[in-house]
Amino acid sequence: MTRFAGKVAVVTGGAQGIGAATARLLAEEGAAVAVVDLSAERAAGTAEEITAKGGTARAYGCDVADYDAVEAVFARIAEDLGGLHILINNAGITRDNLFFKMPKADWDAVLTVNLTSAYNCSHVAQKYMVAQKWGKIVSLSSRSALGNRGQANYAAAKAGIQGLTATLAIELGPFNINVNAVAPGYIATAMTAATAERVGATAEDHQTEVAARTPLRRVGQPEEIASVVAFLASEDASYVSGQTLYVNGGAR
Repeated sequence: MTRFAGKVAVVTGGAQGIGAATARLLAEEGAAVAVVDLSAERAAGTAEEITAKGGTARAYGCDVADYDAVEAVFARIAEDLGGLHILINNAGITRDNLFFKMPKADWDAVLTVNLTSAYNCSHVAQKYMVAQKWGKIVSLSSRSALGNRGQANYAAAKAGIQGLTATLAIELGPFNINVNAVAPGYIATAMTAATAERVGATAEDHQTEVAARTPLRRVGQPEEIASVVAFLASEDASYVSGQTLYVNGGAR
């Protein structure tokens, strides 16, 4: 398929996990992809994998929690790749702890990287999208937005993504910009492996435990989230906006 031919897509947190899987899929379907991570060196692996398969991608280093840095790198991307049409807000971190033991620094870090970065990137990207009267913004929320023990900071940030998404859809809709979010359940990534370590389990044992209480009896893979993100970023979802789609194997 070439659903994204002629489009430039920015994927934050593109060095690994869901971000890397999304960057690969968008490129496979014709997008020129800007793979953004904290450093260009971190992002280079994904970009090189895409170009080795004949796709178009470049690696960019940017602290997406820094508004000025986002503004500068998006200007470079638009110049290098010929525009800015699709934004995937995927950058995120965890600093898990029970609330009474959670340092304020960990609260601030998670809210800034997971939520403020989505504001920064969306605020800069919408300038390009409003001018061209076309754009797609997809942000990564999480099932944790509903509440998750040891993740007060992460849950608050991911719930904030849903509120931001609904509001941007209202405000940007008149400019032909679709804004949606995806809320994954348990996905086998480095981030969930770190969660397993926090509770004293191996990644494999933790996945087995989670799979046992998931209706589909398995955990998800990054590529399964990437395909939902790609759908929302495509014209197949042209009348979908302001939505948060939970992708969690049927868990409740």
